[in-house]
Amino acid sequence: MRGVSEERFSIITYMHERKSEGAVVDLTSSTELEKRRGSDHGSVRSGFGAEQGGRTLGSVGEDEDGEGSPRAVGGERPERQMQGDALFNQWVQDIRSELVSMKGRTEIEKQLYNETLNRAILGYEEDRGKLLAIIHDLVSKRRLSDVPPRTSGYTTLPEAIFAEIIGLNVLELVLKHKEGLEEIQVVGRQIFEVRGGMAMPSAYSLPSVRELERIQQNLVLFNNDTLNPRKRWAEVVLRDGSRVTMTGFGFTAEPTLTIRFYTIKRFDLTSLAAAELATMDKKMEKLILILIRSYFNMVVIGPTNSGKTNLIKAIIAEMDDNERIITIESRFELNLKRDFPHKNIVEYEIDEEDPRHSGLQAFKLALRQSPKRICHAEIRDDDANLYVRACTRGHEGSITSVHVSELEDVPDAITDMCMLDGRGMNPLRLTKRITEFVTQIGMEMAVVDGKRKIVRIVEYRYENEEVCVTDLAAYDKSTDEWTFPGKLSHHASRKIVKYDKEGFALLRELGFIVKEGES
Repeated sequence: MRGVSEERFSIITYMHERKSEGAVVDLTSSTELEKRRGSDHGSVRSGFGAEQGGRTLGSVGEDEDGEGSPRAVGGERPERQMQGDALFNQWVQDIRSELVSMKGRTEIEKQLYNETLNRAILGYEEDRGKLLAIIHDLVSKRRLSDVPPRTSGYTTLPEAIFAEIIGLNVLELVLKHKEGLEEIQVVGRQIFEVRGGMAMPSAYSLPSVRELERIQQNLVLFNNDTLNPRKRWAEVVLRDGSRVTMTGFGFTAEPTLTIRFYTIKRFDLTSLAAAELATMDKKMEKLILILIRSYFNMVVIGPTNSGKTNLIKAIIAEMDDNERIITIESRFELNLKRDFPHKNIVEYEIDEEDPRHSGLQAFKLALRQSPKRICHAEIRDDDANLYVRACTRGHEGSITSVHVSELEDVPDAITDMCMLDGRGMNPLRLTKRITEFVTQIGMEMAVVDGKRKIVRIVEYRYENEEVCVTDLAAYDKSTDEWTFPGKLSHHASRKIVKYDKEGFALLRELGFIVKEGES
């Protein structure tokens, strides 16, 4: 396989930028030339030519309207050009089919190859270089003419084919500024960029809906999946944790594409307490560390992209490496074994549509594997009872997340999930058990001024037949600092003394422990 120089590859990957500038020049200074060519360039949006020189990562030699339907360009196109474009289409299909068939001999080789294809489409430079080299070789073996269609805007056939099979159109320009990029969200032609947990409209938009569908088809093709009228959604998960979710017409009003990148590199409480991230302060770091060592069961809430997964990983990072930890997820997002290879971790990926690999089955097996702690990425209706049972039968120090708006709602929300079991349980007794054994400590995440922060840490108690919540830490947006209004209960203090006497003394110094004589 031939190597590709960094300079050459950069030119291919970000050809859009140069073409966009060229489109602007053509529109402002080449009016007479356009008339002679009989072409219709359309409009330029945010520095990107609407048609990008014809076929650029789109349909060969066609201008498109907002819905992706072809329009005639200056009347009938020359027959020779149409034949050349048809031939180019055939070459693209042949090369794409061969790329799909080049799987490898073993399952591991097949997985690695598919991973390379996916990463190439998603803009990873090293993998794109590999794919361009493969396409060069395939073109050479076929002895194809090394001249692309006149409308493609590329100087060589391999580059034009690469752009058609791998290219992401204007998303290339978004990916060029990947620093801090957490998600790309595409709805029809609209593009949104998520940075710091906040979604903002991109400066770019796709030239047509059909271009989004082309990108979708490339992604599903390289994963032996489908996106068609019978199955109108698909997902791709990369080994580094990045995830692609796609939907098609009929399932959503417009096709969608969401690319969620794996961005965080470090996972410990010290990193989250540093000024760069400011997810918590040093006093909160000490509190959480002692709660972990004292085996409190914890629950995390917060909206999407608020940092729940990163907080859970930071908490797990502080757990004893020798303790058996079992994680249960619907999609591998935590990737703990990759980030903490020395920890005693068993990771389950469940499929609720398959009874043999459901969350219920995973819990049954997990409880037979002697776990010290259980990390359930998100508690759900079907397995809520099993998680409650695990927490009440000796699996202390476990952690999960729940989708609720307020920390006060957590015990009741889990109770409601358990009641769906239909076994006629007493809801008051169940809420009491959940409050005392499952949701001992609650944490709420939120995005504040572009930074993910723990905005509340609370202790749950059950008194006088109702759930009581004590705020141990609360974020004050007006001062950009945390306050510490409450103290730990006597029950919590006894638990800390049992597991971490030094930690108890530190918390007493920090003011979290009720002193003798205080109520």
